[in-house]
Formats: sequence, structure tokens, C-alpha cells
Amino acid sequence: MLVYLRLLKESFSFAMNALRNNKLRTLLSLLGVTIGIFSIIAVLAAVDSLDRKITKDLSSLDKNTIYLMKFSFGPSDIPQWKREQFPNVEYDEYTYMKGAMTNTAQMGYQIFTKRESIKYDSKTVSDVNVVPVSHEFIDIQGLEFEKGRFYNESEANSGATVIVLGDEIAKQLFENFDPIGKNVRLYGKRFTVIGVLKKEGAGLFGDSNDTTVFIPVNFVRQLYGDSNTTSTNVIILKPEKGIDMEAYKDEISQKLRSYRGLKSGEIDNFFINVFSGFTDFIDNILGQMNVVGWIISGFSLLVGGFGIANIMFVSVKERTNLIGIQKSLGAKNRFILFQFLFEAIILSVIGGIIGLLLVWIISVVLTKVVDFEFVLGIGNVLLGTGLAALIGLISGILPAIAASKLDPVEAIRTGM
Repeated sequence: MLVYLRLLKESFSFAMNALRNNKLRTLLSLLGVTIGIFSIIAVLAAVDSLDRKITKDLSSLDKNTIYLMKFSFGPSDIPQWKREQFPNVEYDEYTYMKGAMTNTAQMGYQIFTKRESIKYDSKTVSDVNVVPVSHEFIDIQGLEFEKGRFYNESEANSGATVIVLGDEIAKQLFENFDPIGKNVRLYGKRFTVIGVLKKEGAGLFGDSNDTTVFIPVNFVRQLYGDSNTTSTNVIILKPEKGIDMEAYKDEISQKLRSYRGLKSGEIDNFFINVFSGFTDFIDNILGQMNVVGWIISGFSLLVGGFGIANIMFVSVKERTNLIGIQKSLGAKNRFILFQFLFEAIILSVIGGIIGLLLVWIISVVLTKVVDFEFVLGIGNVLLGTGLAALIGLISGILPAIAASKLDPVEAIRTGM
């Protein structure tokens, strides 16, 4: 055991000497490993960070949540011209479905409408994401409040001029003052602030709740009517846990077809979008990003491997005389073999550590600059180090075998 520890120490010393004596050659050779490890770990860290952010953003939503609307979340076999003729789901359909559907934990109604400006005294915030929803939305979305509350059923049904502000909107309008009970102007009307949401950070899919305001859906219906072509309506259904989702979707289709008077043979003029389908789509994209990252980085690692092999062949050539002396003094072939293998691995790991350090520096900088938490997990650090060691092992095996098989007499004579 002590012999191999001494061997490891000597190999580390030789590797450091290679770096000191041939700085440019060694650094250029290590550059391939550095770039390869950097590329792989950067992609994996980015994907892990995205996955963590998506999980956090969507944690409040049940994967079985259904969005009933005229658009599809994914590709559809129905021609586009026919899909464009699909009608919006209406509030009357929401109230009908709410009474007709079984096995439903919550059902809400939302209107996707255009962005607006919101004012308080002399301050104005433009391009605000306005979300008109029914009162059930808080139970479906799982909103968390910094202060105040969401509007109740009575306020929602009457279309009361009450509003819930996202954290960023509240700060821009009121700075350090308490907004609860204050009046803001939206759609030319005075809305009373009844709640402020907790800060949640930047959103991956457009607006986050920080830059959003929520108002009763019936206010917008009273303002624009139910035939507004500039908006998109959606019925959100949250089924009870443990039910058969296919049967539940069939029930939705049967109930809405019946209400709309669709005949047998006619296609559904609506889409039943299950939220899990959307998350599966995102997971697929993240998986493809991982694959592309591995392919691109693989070429860099291949170049890095050749660079390490080149260093080791040169090292064997330079130390031929030393190898001969070691063998003449009784050094075994495996001792010489391990000596050069360890040296190759140490050089490669140094290149990998540089790559990991670059990923860490960039992740720290980006986290501060773009308000998005990039995470370099311990698993990716271990993976990067392990890959670097593997590249060193593979690249150093041929030079190490060549060194271990040198004849001691010829080696001493050649090195003189």
C-alpha cells in the first residue's frame, strides 16, 4: 500500500514537472479536456437548473389538471383552418360543466386577454399581465400571499373592482408603502388592492406571478361581453385524486358535446389539454438538450484525449533513461505502467478541474445578473471529475504499456 502511495506521489510530481517544464505544450493539450468537461457540465448544470426551476414553478399544479379550450398544447391532426373555426369556451359552459361534472375537486374559469397599464397616483406600470379568473383559481394554482387575500366567491360573481398584485407590480407602484386598501386605476376604473403575492422570481414560460395582477373574471365579461375575439377563454378542471383520467376526459367530452349539440360523427370543436402532457413535452426537450450537449462535448473530449496521449508519449521518450535505471534496480513492469497511468490521470483531472471551475464562475455570475439560480450540483462535479479521470486512463494506457515494456539495457543506452 505504501509503495502505491509513493508511486502516486511521484506521478503527481512528474505531472507537475510536465506542467512547469512544458507549460504551453501541456496547457494546449489539456485545453481539449477542459473544453470537453466544461461543455458537458455546463449543459448538465443548465438542464438541472431549468428542471429545478420548472419543478418549483409547477409544484403547486396537479399534473392531472386539465385546460379545456379551443387550442391544443401540442401538435394536432386537425387541420389549422378547421381549428381556427373552433369557438371559445364560454362562461355559461363553465357554469354548466361545474354542475354536471363528477369527480372534480375544483373548476375555474380564466380569460387570456391583452396586457394593460396600471396606475397609482403619478406612477404607471405598463405592459402588465392581467389575469381575469374566477375565485377557484387560488385553490387550483396554490397562490401564496405576502399580505392580504384573494377575492371570494361573492366578489368574483359580482365582478367587484378588487385586485391582487404580483410582488414586482406592488413594489413599482407603492415602493415601501403598504398597498392593501389603496386604489389603483385599471381599464379606467378604480380597483381596491386586497392582496399582494409572495415573490417567486423570473418565470420560464413568460410572465411570472411577480409581474401579474389578478381580477375577477366577471368584471372583464361585463366590460367586453362574452364574444370578445381578442381574448381566449379556458375552463380549468382539477380532478379528484386517484380517478381514471381517460374516463374523466371522456366525461368532459361527452358533457360539452351534449351542451354544444354536436352530432355523432362530428369532431370535438375543443381540446382537452392535460397538464402532464405539457410537462412531458418539457422533459423531452430537456432530454434532447442533454443528448446534444453530450455529442458536442464528446468531440472536445476526443481531442483532449489525443492531447493527453501526446504528452505521455513525449514524457516516455524524455524519461527513457530513467525508466531503464528503475527497471535495472528491480522496478516491476506494473510499477512503470501505474506510474505513467497515474500521471496521465492527474494531468487530465487538472484539465477537468479547470473546466469545472469555469462552470462554477459562470454560474455565479449568471445567477447574479439574470435573476435565475444556476446550480452546479455535487453530482455534476463528481461526474466531471470522473470523466476527466476516465479520459486520462484511456489516453494514458498505450504510452504506459509502451513504457512498461521497454528493455532496461536498451532504455539506458537510448537515453544516454
